[in-house]
Amino acid sequence: MKNQILGAALVAIAVLVPNVSLSAPKENTQQQLLAANAQFYAALNTMFTGEFSPMSEIWSHRADVIQMGPFGGRLVGWSAVGAEFKKVAAMKLGGRVVPKDVLVVSGDGNLGYTVCVEEGEHMSAGGRQITVKHRATNIFRRENGAWKLAEHHTDISTDLQKSDGAPVN
Repeated sequence: MKNQILGAALVAIAVLVPNVSLSAPKENTQQQLLAANAQFYAALNTMFTGEFSPMSEIWSHRADVIQMGPFGGRLVGWSAVGAEFKKVAAMKLGGRVVPKDVLVVSGDGNLGYTVCVEEGEHMSAGGRQITVKHRATNIFRRENGAWKLAEHHTDISTDLQKSDGAPVN
């Protein structure tokens, strides 16, 4: 099953991003992608305390970035994605989300992704504790020598959608 999912993801990247080599991943690139993924989750957890800047640092600021979070919907472009994360940071929801069972796939050294299960808990805007556990895909691309998040996509969480005062995405 994992190989089927991985194969489908590679085909999707090859179709959506032309001229990407799907050759065997290099260990150094995989380690860099794993570090960028860890930086994203550290930024996410810092955002829950009210600090937005680490999230801004890990994301690409291009118009083609995409955020498809557990609340549903789709945000396109850094302007929309960044505005939503600023709004969430201002809520200071607390809690923590960690990636589990992380798989790293790299392409030609300039594009790669991770798939994982996000697990954790935080408070809803209405003060109710929410437990999260869903699958996630994070696509990174190298920009000026640094790995930047270009897409974050998770399963939809009915628990989060039902929470009072939840963000739109």
